[in-house]
Amino acid sequence: MTSLSTSGGKMEIIITGFGGQGVVLAGQILGKAASLIDHKESTLTQSYGPEARGGSCSAQVIISDTFIHFPYVRNPDILVCMSQGGFEKYADVIRESTLVIVDQDLVHPGNRVWGDCYGVPATRMAEELGRKMMANIVMLGFFTAVTQAVSLDAARRTVAGSVPKGTEALNLTAFDKGHDYGLALLKGRRKKAEAKKGVEP
Repeated sequence: MTSLSTSGGKMEIIITGFGGQGVVLAGQILGKAASLIDHKESTLTQSYGPEARGGSCSAQVIISDTFIHFPYVRNPDILVCMSQGGFEKYADVIRESTLVIVDQDLVHPGNRVWGDCYGVPATRMAEELGRKMMANIVMLGFFTAVTQAVSLDAARRTVAGSVPKGTEALNLTAFDKGHDYGLALLKGRRKKAEAKKGVEP
């Protein structure tokens, strides 16, 4: 698990995917939650491919306990990929210490991730709720659970204040679904590690 406490008080995050997935909105929610509610320093930069919808896009977020001097991510602590194209674009910046989070139905990292890699069926979960466009919110919930980059309260409050009026409840359900999936995954990993430790001589 990556958190501010384990990353020297500063966390560099890249969220990437294709236009229409709400990648930039996810970055905005993350940055706002960190700065406005958790009272951290945060920056957001964003980039789009040649086409807004369907083209590649990314959001770079830095969260820090202290003043941020440079707003661009150079060495990501966390890489969140919601498309294979996004993964291919940033695969070269992955280090052994980089936590990689992918939409497991859309991204296949192969053997190009050196360290931790978590998969979540974010788009499939959103489709089950009847809104494929909420995959970014499912991903945010999962991200919050496995990284603790922002507090649960800050993330939920910012989601509720950032989505279209009338969709708050459904988006919070999507967030909670991703968050619960993340907690279950972490619990499963802990049990597996404890079991392995128990059989070691």
